[in-house]
Amino acid sequence: MKTSETFQIVAKQLTLIIFILLYCTCGLPEKNVLSEQEVTLEWAKLTLYITKNTPANSPPYASRAFGYIGLTMYESIVKGYPDHNSMAGQLNGLDELPLPESNKHYNWILSLNAAHAFILKNIYNQTSDENKTKIDSLEKEIYLNYHQKSKDKEVSNRSVDYGKAVARAIFEWSKTDGGHRGYLKNFTKDEILPTRPGSWKPALYSQSISHHPLLSKWGQNRKFLTINGELPLPEMIPYDTVKGSPYYEEFMKVYHKERSLTQKEKETAIWWGDDPDVTFTPPGHSYYITTLAIEQSRPSLISCAEIYAKVGMAVADAVNNCWNWKFHYFTERPNSYIPQFIDKEWVSFWPDPPFPAFPSAHSIQAAAASTLLEDMFGNPFYFTDNAHLGRERDEVRNVDFVPRSFNSFWEAAEETANSRLYGGIHTPYDNKTGLEEGLKIGENVKALNWKSKQ
Repeated sequence: MKTSETFQIVAKQLTLIIFILLYCTCGLPEKNVLSEQEVTLEWAKLTLYITKNTPANSPPYASRAFGYIGLTMYESIVKGYPDHNSMAGQLNGLDELPLPESNKHYNWILSLNAAHAFILKNIYNQTSDENKTKIDSLEKEIYLNYHQKSKDKEVSNRSVDYGKAVARAIFEWSKTDGGHRGYLKNFTKDEILPTRPGSWKPALYSQSISHHPLLSKWGQNRKFLTINGELPLPEMIPYDTVKGSPYYEEFMKVYHKERSLTQKEKETAIWWGDDPDVTFTPPGHSYYITTLAIEQSRPSLISCAEIYAKVGMAVADAVNNCWNWKFHYFTERPNSYIPQFIDKEWVSFWPDPPFPAFPSAHSIQAAAASTLLEDMFGNPFYFTDNAHLGRERDEVRNVDFVPRSFNSFWEAAEETANSRLYGGIHTPYDNKTGLEEGLKIGENVKALNWKSKQ
């Protein structure tokens, strides 16, 4: 065969291959580019996934994690927004943070991306290698997405380095708060616990096999806001076993409610249970609702980061304060009081968590978060909580996981509080106090100097 003929055959084959490739790919959709809001949402969803799927996690530790993670998201970009202020110099012990180079351009999405990957992997350094790979993969995906848009390697590198520097500084600050690697000391076996009348006792019907309370020293940890650490002790109803006394009547309310629970109330009780062994914890539920609000409202990038920082720090300080007050009063739960003084056969609908009762941690963190969410997104705000959609039916209690719909964030906070009464593990006064104190903590976070004066 002549050389010219061979060349023509090869050329025809190449042309055919190119035609086939073009034909097969021209109809495929282009890969979607994540919007700025979607970047924050993807990181928030992965944070919730890591929280749920990391061993030895607990509500106090998770609340702390959300505080530092949300703050890091905000601080990694705030210098790109002259109308917003850094929290450096405003928070307890956070005097300064790295500054970007003046008169240099930054890609703030790449800064946020690098910062979030760093803080998530370090705060949850006990998570699995598989989970760390998920963090690396999301970081890489977002980096490639936004680096390719600008194609300026110098700007990309500068942005990544800055984000990591901010995250590293916040992580180093976190290590001094008293809660670093708190999952290594969830239960302290050698401490002497109070035995006075009305003090907490481990219940037979419990969420934990441990007979020791969870993280008894957690309330001594540093708060994000100094003012939150200075809040006065909430007043507790004095212990009493006399029928008709205020203390006795609180437990009678729990007793009567358990005996008259509707199916809807049972659904509420299990929906907000948020057992850390199988969910992203109660503080994670507040972070989840924050994510729902962002998905619906699509605020600006800085507003997304701001609300994650506010909610994260608020739930962290709320749980921290709550733990301080829980172990100050060291109060019993209905599963101790009711069988002894009202009905010896009584058992709560939901099992006891392994720590004292007053005040309700579910209530205080939900109220703190809702205060800030209403400030950001307004009231009314309709949303449907699908956090546990698809979970298998609770056969023990004969109840399905039914999504909840709300007209406001505060309505959701109140249902969170009521769920503890329906579960039989908190008195109404525990819940009422939690809502009141959470509101104060949320207001304190809101009062920080977030915006520059125009």
